[in-house]
Amino acid sequence: MGTYIIRRLLQMIPVLVGSTFLIFVMVFALPGDPVSGRCGERACPPAYVAKFQAEYHLDKPVLVQYGYYAGKLVRGDLGTNFYGNPVRKELAARYPTTVRLAVIAIAFEIVVGVIAGVWAGMRRGRWPDHLVTLVSLLIISIPIFVIGSLSQLVFGIRLGIFPVTSTSGTWWQLLLPGLVLGSVSVAYVARLTRTNLVENLRADYVRTAKAKGLGRGRAIAVHTLRNSLIPVVTYIGYDFGALMGGAIVTERIFNINGIGSFIFRSISQRDGVSVVGAVVMLVFVYLLMNLLVDLLYGVLDPRISHE
Repeated sequence: MGTYIIRRLLQMIPVLVGSTFLIFVMVFALPGDPVSGRCGERACPPAYVAKFQAEYHLDKPVLVQYGYYAGKLVRGDLGTNFYGNPVRKELAARYPTTVRLAVIAIAFEIVVGVIAGVWAGMRRGRWPDHLVTLVSLLIISIPIFVIGSLSQLVFGIRLGIFPVTSTSGTWWQLLLPGLVLGSVSVAYVARLTRTNLVENLRADYVRTAKAKGLGRGRAIAVHTLRNSLIPVVTYIGYDFGALMGGAIVTERIFNINGIGSFIFRSISQRDGVSVVGAVVMLVFVYLLMNLLVDLLYGVLDPRISHE
């Protein structure tokens, strides 16, 4: 196990370098002038423009710019944004909020999605199966900004159950945004769990277990469900990184000062250093989650070896 983890960590290095290079080139090769608008409605003086470009190496080719950035990245420095603030400190101030938001969404989709999927799979062809399918399709078909706005209006303004906005990023303030963020994923998890459970219930080992006298509920809990959760774990591992980077709409609806809002604002301000730094950290989160998912495979299915 230890050798496998070390090998996977070493494999992350070229992936991280390659993704960082592609992200940097795509961001800084885009047309647009980051100096535009920094002096109000007037054009910035040539001396200021020259100093700004020299400070951030914008007067050099993109590959040379990446060389300077990679040198800082190796030392753990994500650079300084166009407003003189270290990107690492900017992300450190926002990451806890986005992590709490993603954890709420993931917990919601695991508990509700898996339970709904098992409930539908055990009653295939009956009304619980049809109900879960109908509700999941309905949730998937509604855009997330509609779900967020309606939830904010009903549960925040009309009923007053949850805070309308999240100013300080506490768990209670992030509960409603987290449920909204995880709502679409709940539908996918439920459908994925239901499909895999139904398929595994037809397997020979389940029929053998029942023939030996094992009850249907115990056969599902001990054997079928563990095998059915392998694709679900894969999706959830991917979804955790996606929720952290794709929470832009939810964070803007509920006025959450997280990573999604930071990336959106940085793109609007043409702050390439902040965009690259934030995306690099998201790539790192993706890689760690993929490693965790691979380790969970061995827990769910002992036949999967990491040696």
